[in-house]
Amino acid sequence: MCLLEVTVSTEIWQAAGVARQYVQQLRAENAQDTRRRILDAVATRLREAPTQPISLDKVAAQARVARSTIYLVFGSRAGLFEAFAEDLGDRTGVAALRAANEAPDPRNKLRGALAAGNLMYERDRAIYRVLFSMRQLDPESIGGAMQLNERNRAEGVAWLAGLLGAAGHLRPGLSVDDAARILFVLTGFEAFDALYTDRGLPVEAVTALILAMAERSVLRENGG
Repeated sequence: MCLLEVTVSTEIWQAAGVARQYVQQLRAENAQDTRRRILDAVATRLREAPTQPISLDKVAAQARVARSTIYLVFGSRAGLFEAFAEDLGDRTGVAALRAANEAPDPRNKLRGALAAGNLMYERDRAIYRVLFSMRQLDPESIGGAMQLNERNRAEGVAWLAGLLGAAGHLRPGLSVDDAARILFVLTGFEAFDALYTDRGLPVEAVTALILAMAERSVLRENGG
């Protein structure tokens, strides 16, 4: 084989490698686009028919995919709803909630988490309203994903109550378990929505009121 043939062969091999990478990139981008369209279609269905169980046929039609594609991308009906709940958190600000939990003082964790959680609810209140209703109306579908979300929130406030107790910040006579129960109520969507929607308060005022209730109910008077 002459030098020219070796050079040409090398160039062909390199070109084939670039082409493979390009095809793989296109496939990855198409997969992401398909995933995004399906998740957006779930949101559309929730907004357009908030009292009806989610129909995968209608989600597929909205996303312009076959029903089987939903299972291919998400694995199962439950996998779709879990992914939707996770995506909702990502786009409404769960990163800020996680950042609040990094504060060294547990009292600041409480303040930051309340503010971040209420902002998440406010950024897509309509979807959160439907999802929390679905816990009772359709627990076998997307309501199940929200039940998991609420179990995680319960664990989070129990952890925070434990930190407050260990640091001596809890109100005298209040157990860690009762502090966790109070915080679970005050950090929930229903508490936010009662003030934001029913009373028409801006999210900043909602957070200030709920934080005041939380501090007076849970923290020592000098826990500042």
